[in-house]
Amino acid sequence: MTFVIAQPSVPALPVVGSDDLFPVRRIYCVGRNYAAHAREMGSDPSREPPFFFCKPADAVVPVPPDECVEWPYPMATSNLHHEVELVLAVGRGGENIAVEQALTHVWGYAVGLDMTRRDLQGVMKDQGRPWEIGKAFDRSAPISPLVPATALARPERGEIWLDVNGVRRQQGDLGDMIWSVAEVLARLSGWFRLEPGDLIMTGTPEGVGAVKAGDRIEAGVEGVGRLRLLVT
Repeated sequence: MTFVIAQPSVPALPVVGSDDLFPVRRIYCVGRNYAAHAREMGSDPSREPPFFFCKPADAVVPVPPDECVEWPYPMATSNLHHEVELVLAVGRGGENIAVEQALTHVWGYAVGLDMTRRDLQGVMKDQGRPWEIGKAFDRSAPISPLVPATALARPERGEIWLDVNGVRRQQGDLGDMIWSVAEVLARLSGWFRLEPGDLIMTGTPEGVGAVKAGDRIEAGVEGVGRLRLLVT
């Protein structure tokens, strides 16, 4: 048996300090997981349970350490926003995973950007339609190399931040999450069977805003890493 077209390549992320690659199966994203960001987006964080949306696996843009990657401004938008997030990489699958066991399913961690065509997302919100056009476009998930979980303490606290042209836009702490890393993974596994290769983007702190061609983005998570982009 042969494929009738060329088989697409498998999206993958590099691993810090290694030549190994982590193959990407799916990308799940949790919305409004920091209280201040939920408020700036017009929601009530005290009552809203976590909700999820997806990006395609080939939206991943691996960003090598200590390099500034040129990242093309996407088509069909005039209001492109940055959202820095801690990313989980799932190494062991499962469903209905208990919160107490959730972190044993995490292979590693990275810094990611949930780039968002905010104007298109807004149109979909107004029409009560899915967000894919605003969230799931080409190259919408730049991500740093993965740090194995065995090399990190549990990421319950730590600074998360993003600068544009050297000016701080987003700053928070992982401890500000409404739903912790373990709770996010456990809740998601009650709706989807998680498999090795899945990525989970865990939400962004307040301060999201627009970027334009020529802007330089630098973002990081304490103890995990950082990434740099030049919007072209």
